[in-house]
This record gives sequence, structure tokens and C-alpha cells, in this order.
Amino acid sequence: MRKAIAVPALLLSVLLTGCGQLPYPREMEDMALLRTMGVDGGGDALTVTVSTGPRARGLQGDREPALILSAQGGSLSAAALTLQSLSDSYVFFGYVDQLLLGEDLARDGVSPVLDYFARDVELGLGARIWVVRGTARGAVESGGDQGVDSRLTTLCTDGEMGVSAISRRMGEVYANLLEQGSSYVPALTVMEGEGAALVDGGYAVLKGDRLAGFLEGEEARGLELLAGKPSAHVLEETVGGEPVTVRVSGGSAACRLTDEGGLSLTCRVTARLTEHSRPLTGEELEELEQQVRLREEARVRGTLDRLRGWEADCLGLGAKGALTAPGVWSRVREDWSRTFARREPEVTVRVELHP
Repeated sequence: MRKAIAVPALLLSVLLTGCGQLPYPREMEDMALLRTMGVDGGGDALTVTVSTGPRARGLQGDREPALILSAQGGSLSAAALTLQSLSDSYVFFGYVDQLLLGEDLARDGVSPVLDYFARDVELGLGARIWVVRGTARGAVESGGDQGVDSRLTTLCTDGEMGVSAISRRMGEVYANLLEQGSSYVPALTVMEGEGAALVDGGYAVLKGDRLAGFLEGEEARGLELLAGKPSAHVLEETVGGEPVTVRVSGGSAACRLTDEGGLSLTCRVTARLTEHSRPLTGEELEELEQQVRLREEARVRGTLDRLRGWEADCLGLGAKGALTAPGVWSRVREDWSRTFARREPEVTVRVELHP
């Protein structure tokens, strides 16, 4: 027969009154649940700008505008503490799922911010990360009363074929920087003027923990294909003197190391003919397929040339190729950045065109 466990009166009092290490209870209406954080550098101070989404109030589901706060400090901890004093509600960071880094901060180095998120018990490394071509504060404030988090969700995709940039989580980027010395992050641009809005800004490439530069346009498309996650896009070509439109709907990339320590890359592209004035002959389809192949190959080569110029294998192509030739990788791994920059990769693009 089990004996009853006696609970000391003092302990019982602590449990019932909420004293000691138990969290202080708060009503949801008394909390500002932050969704987006932007961090800017500049001089000796950091500027932290945060935003909630539209907030619910009352039993009728009334909604209040998003709350936007901004504070400066010599460190992230100091700025975050100042933010607490700017709101009548308790500012809670545990729901932050979008981190925006200003361009100046990225040029100075992102490690302090990543380290802070990794150590903080409320934040963690699960948030999506972006680099803003301009200030993070301007990007956060562009959301206005509705907040900016819904727009950011529209602008990225978590691995599925879409029309947006490749989503990157802080943990992924942090691991890339530690393991391969470089990484890539989707970039944002703020369209100035009345009704400022965020738009896709290509990709920021980090070398070490600092911004090496941006890939945009054709180079951004090339990076997506090399990553095996091309965003849906349309190619306008001419066949038989008539315009045709092709929609790229998928792709993949494989790489291996050659015996000399270079890269051999094979990219596969799936595309569909979407607009044409008449049915194309077999020869015309082959010609169109060749045009698409040359277009995609030029994109890939342009991207690789830019990355090699920065000595930044931000896609980890060398490590992926190592799976096919571990012996070769053991020889070139230590000086891989320079080997990557010095040896021009072999590139093969194959296109599967559906009429």
C-alpha cells in the first residue's frame, strides 16, 4: 500500500502563491507578441526595430494596428531592454520568426546577432533570416499598421516550387558559416515612396560572417538552380520567327569532384511550353530546348564566376561533391576556397521540355 507523501506547508504555500522560480502569469492582452525584428549597425550603437502583427483586443475579436518599436543600444541586450520601456504591454520576443539585418550591419559582421539569438532563451535559431539592401528599420516600418510578417511569408518558400526566394533559417546559415565559411541569405529591397513595400532583392552572400556582395537577376536564378530550388519563372524566346513563352517549373543539381579537385556540375531543368501561336514542329521544339539550355547554362556560369571571385562556395558544392570522391576531398578541403576560385567548374545543363 502506497504511503501518502507529506508536502511541507512552506512548499505548498510557494506552489499556491506562485512565488519562487515560477513564471509570473500574464494575460495575453497585456503582452506585445513580436513577430519581426530588424537590426541595423552604424557607429558604436545598434538599432533594433520590432513589430507585432495586428493585435486582437476584447471578446468581440476587435483588432488594433500592429505595434512598431525602435530603440538603440551599445549591444542587443541593451536595445532589447530599452524596448521593454517603450510599450505599455509586456514585450515578448518568443514569437519572433523573421529576422532582418541591415546592409551596414551585414558588412560589419553578423556573428554577434547570430550568437545572441543562439543564447537567448526566448529567441533561438528557428527564425527566417533576411538581409535588407538598405536599413532593416525601413523594412520593418514598411508594413505599417498591418505589420510586415505576412509580406515576408509571401516573399519566401520553404523548399516547395514557388515564385519567391529560397527561405533560409538562422540555424542553417549559422551552421554554413561555421562549417564551410560562407552562406547565402535572401535579400530585400524597400520600394520608396507612398505605400512603401518590400520586394525581392536577390541573395546576399556572406563570406566569413560579412557581406561579400549580392546576386540579383540572372545570377540569383543561377544560384536557385544550383541549390536545386529554382523559383518558377518565364522565358520568352523566338522560334521560327515567332515568339514563344516557356515556364520553368522545376530543377535539380548534382555535383562531383574530379580527380584534379575541380567540380563537375549537372543541372536538370523541367520546363513547359505555355504560349505559342501555332503548334511547333519537332525540329522547332529541339531548337527551343537548346535555347532554354543555353539560357540556363549562362545563368549558372555567371553565378559560379561571381562566387569564385568572392572565394565563397556558399552552396557547399565542394562538400556535396566530396560524397563522390572522399579521397580527393581530403586533399583539397583545407584550401577549398582558393581551389574553388582557381578551377573553373565543368557545367552540364539538361532540359526536359514539355509541349
